[in-house]
Amino acid sequence: MILTSFVTPTPRRRLRSPKARSALLPLLALLLTVSTAPVRAQTGPQPRLPTITLQAGMHLIQAELAVSPEQQQTGMMFRTAMNGNEGMLFVNEDSQVRCFWMRNTLVPLTIAFITDDGTITNLADMQARSDQSHCSSKPVRYALEMKQGWFSQRGLKAGLRLRGKPFTE
Repeated sequence: MILTSFVTPTPRRRLRSPKARSALLPLLALLLTVSTAPVRAQTGPQPRLPTITLQAGMHLIQAELAVSPEQQQTGMMFRTAMNGNEGMLFVNEDSQVRCFWMRNTLVPLTIAFITDDGTITNLADMQARSDQSHCSSKPVRYALEMKQGWFSQRGLKAGLRLRGKPFTE
């Protein structure tokens, strides 16, 4: 269809000349290349992101920082394992109700939705490879994903205040 719109306005006799055809060939090749280029989808885990240390009661967390939209969209997708006290902290510029799902995430996770001062508003267990949305109970700026059960195994619940660099005192 794109080729027809390029060819139609040009009189036929001009296209029959070798000079006109040779001038049109690079343009046609470019159009075919662009129209058949594969769409690049995320097919593997993103490289490890910079980390910070957070404190949840007496427990230390090594949290990768997902700050950019691309880092946040990829999140923990395609990772096959998480070590004990490692997680991913999603950092946003403003507070709003945040929702997460687990398509292409292979490890079951628990997400903690966190206010500016580090207080956990609510926790949600998320199943691997699920499109089910899990949302914060109120506007938050942060979300922390840990291996499923990490919070409950340590007796950590909504209302706990995390400590660390991104949270206001």
